[in-house]
Amino acid sequence: MQTVSQLTLEDARRVADAARAKAVAEGWNVVIAIVDAGAHLMLLERADGTQLGSVEVAQAKARSAILFKRPTKAFEDAVQGGRTVVLNLSGAMPIEGGLPLVAADGHYLGAIGVSGVLSAQDGQIAAAGVAAL
Repeated sequence: MQTVSQLTLEDARRVADAARAKAVAEGWNVVIAIVDAGAHLMLLERADGTQLGSVEVAQAKARSAILFKRPTKAFEDAVQGGRTVVLNLSGAMPIEGGLPLVAADGHYLGAIGVSGVLSAQDGQIAAAGVAAL
């Protein structure tokens, strides 16, 4: 029988805490969403003053990152490079700020999605969260 790593709520909190710390240090109000390997929401937090639309966008970024096992920036870069076919991929979010959460053994555990500031800034916050895993 194969043993599979799973994202725990404690892991999700650690990732979100690190992401939030980066956002607070920069003075950025954002929404942070963490999903599990099945793209199911595990944790969501919205900083005071963050636009409401970012709640949906952060979740979409996280879902996209785990469903396609790649950073959402890959889709953003593809679209910017003229590969507009990406826009027809169901569940693909072509905006930076979604990153997969990968275990040391290479197993995909889930993903983080961040929304609320410029997409590159969302990406920095997400990366801070990933680094805490």
